[in-house]
Amino acid sequence: MKTKLSNLGSCTAAAALVLLSAGTQASSHREAPNITKMPKVDATDFYMFSSYEAGREAYVTILANYIPLQDAYGGPNYFTMDPEALYEIHIDNTGDAVEDLTFQFRFDNSLKGTNGEGVKVPVGGTEVAVPLRNIGGVSAGNDTNLTTSESYTLTVIEGARRSGAASEIMNGPAGSMSFTKPYDYVGNKTFTDQATYEAYANQYIYEVDLPNCDLDAKVFVGQRQDPFAVNLGEVFDLVNFVPIDGPGGIAQSTANNDLADKNVTTLALEVPKACLTGTGNGNIGGWTTASLQQARVLNPAPSFEKPEVNGGAWVQVSRLSNPLVNELVIGLPDKDLFNAAAPTQDGALATYVTNPTLPFLLNVLFGSNAVAPTNIPRDDLVAAFLTGFPGVNQLATVTPSEMIRLNTTIPATPVGSQQPLGVAAGDLAGFPNGRRPGDDVVDIALRVVMGALCHDLPLPGPTNLGYCMPADAPSGTTPYTDGAPVDATMFTTTFPYVNTPIPGSPN
Repeated sequence: MKTKLSNLGSCTAAAALVLLSAGTQASSHREAPNITKMPKVDATDFYMFSSYEAGREAYVTILANYIPLQDAYGGPNYFTMDPEALYEIHIDNTGDAVEDLTFQFRFDNSLKGTNGEGVKVPVGGTEVAVPLRNIGGVSAGNDTNLTTSESYTLTVIEGARRSGAASEIMNGPAGSMSFTKPYDYVGNKTFTDQATYEAYANQYIYEVDLPNCDLDAKVFVGQRQDPFAVNLGEVFDLVNFVPIDGPGGIAQSTANNDLADKNVTTLALEVPKACLTGTGNGNIGGWTTASLQQARVLNPAPSFEKPEVNGGAWVQVSRLSNPLVNELVIGLPDKDLFNAAAPTQDGALATYVTNPTLPFLLNVLFGSNAVAPTNIPRDDLVAAFLTGFPGVNQLATVTPSEMIRLNTTIPATPVGSQQPLGVAAGDLAGFPNGRRPGDDVVDIALRVVMGALCHDLPLPGPTNLGYCMPADAPSGTTPYTDGAPVDATMFTTTFPYVNTPIPGSPN
């Protein structure tokens, strides 16, 4: 029988559905069969947090990462975005699980040279187009050696993403509607060193005016080092380590982070809080999507500008808020369906979470060291991931749905005081109240899915949240970990917060 998308129904289905976002909060790389064929529109991570850069307390930073597992040396074409796609960041500020604001990015990738025919050099008296994207060094203010240019437009849509009021955002200094995406960090013969590349990339951080917004926002799109830390290969090899912090378990080491040498492409926004919260209670929900048109016909005589012809309605093919939902919770038959669903439609996949498989599998793999919680449906996870906590990050209207929720009225925690375990460690500005680059969401979620919220939390003294009891989760106090540590000190302290990408040629 085919699965049909529908609105959330019973309370039981809604309660179970929280596991969609609690499976294991890690990076969403190649999570569904169909998206593996479309890496340019594959969302990898989504972050949303109160800005902690000095003087930016009135802002929220939103990061949507795309194109997973980028090897820095992946030339000669490197990692451009899809000019035929819609990349979007959505904000719900009322709690109905429907977007109230959408930030829409569209890209263009063009050849330089006369008449857009590419940069040519004389060979034997004939002008011939070169095969590379650059033919010399590049630095801030000097990109004449680039043979292509990649740019994007930014449109803000108030209301429904396809029918709301759309405002195209102007690049004020340039007097145009186009923004430049910096060339990828191909290596140090092109860019000399990391400082030179960062100066080059930073010139494409733009301040922009948004509709109905008194303060300027910031936008940046470009390659960054993948900020997510996860023991990826070992996790998907049936958790090929003992996932416990301490004697007999895996040792904490940055060497366990399989993404340390990978890059991603980041869509970054810094938006005034007042321009996101609307008439709600200061809490917002966020997620990112990518969409393609229904029809894609290959051009039998392809050109750089037109390798294909696209048409038809827009179809969502990628969706991400709380990550690794699709990898470790949704069954293979419905992974692509989840990517196509809106938050209001999440109830269609309740079967996978009514009888969640992850705690069961961990119990099979590790026996008495990972006893699955028995409180079904998991009301503790409903509060943590599906509805938010009352008084912390719950929107004015409560609609169970899978998205990251942020209370914008809770002040940002300074870098030196941020706790990688977020709220569970008494840091109310951390995950699951939004998500920051330094939040160790893998460890948090492993512990929560195994029942940590059934036990007392330090908020600030021992507190039982009342969703379940310690007896429901015998393994709920076990310090589960993947052994790949991450914290705020590993990142920059200014927008866009994520680090300079790994160079393709480090010498």
